[in-house]
Amino acid sequence: MTKILMVCLGNICRSPLAEGILKSKVFSSKALIDSAGTGAYHNGEKPDIRSINIAKKHNIDITGQSARKFVVEDFDEFDIIYVMDNSNYDNVIKLARDENDISKVRFILNEIFPKENLDVPDPYYGGDFGFKNVYKMLDEACDHIATKINKNG
Repeated sequence: MTKILMVCLGNICRSPLAEGILKSKVFSSKALIDSAGTGAYHNGEKPDIRSINIAKKHNIDITGQSARKFVVEDFDEFDIIYVMDNSNYDNVIKLARDENDISKVRFILNEIFPKENLDVPDPYYGGDFGFKNVYKMLDEACDHIATKINKNG
C-alpha cells in the first residue's frame, strides 16, 4: 500500500482538495492518503467552505477532514509527500533529517509538468474562480498519480 501525504500552508484549501480528489480516484486497498499544513493556523478545523463546495460539485465529500500541522514523523509514516508550492517545499525540506526524507518530497504539479516545480496557487484570498482553477489543476495531477497507483499499487 502506498502512503501519500498532501501538504499546503494551512491544510484547509489545497491539500484537503488534493486528498479528497485522489481518494476518489484510487482503490482504497492500494493507497492511504492524508493531508497536512506547514503552519498550525487552522489545527482541528474543517476545510475552507469554498474547498468543501467545489469538491461537493464533483461528488467528493471532504467535510470529515480536519486540519493538522506537518510533523517530522510524517517522513516515517508516508512514502510520498506532495507539496503544493515552493514555500511548502522549503518548509517541509527544513524538517528533513536526511536524503531519504528529502527524496519523498515532490511537487504535485510535476505529475503534469515534470521537473518544472510549478506552484498550485493558494486560493484562500481569491474568489470562487481561484478554487475552480485549483480544483482543475489538482484533478489533472491526481489523474496521473491515480493511474500509477492503481496500475502498480
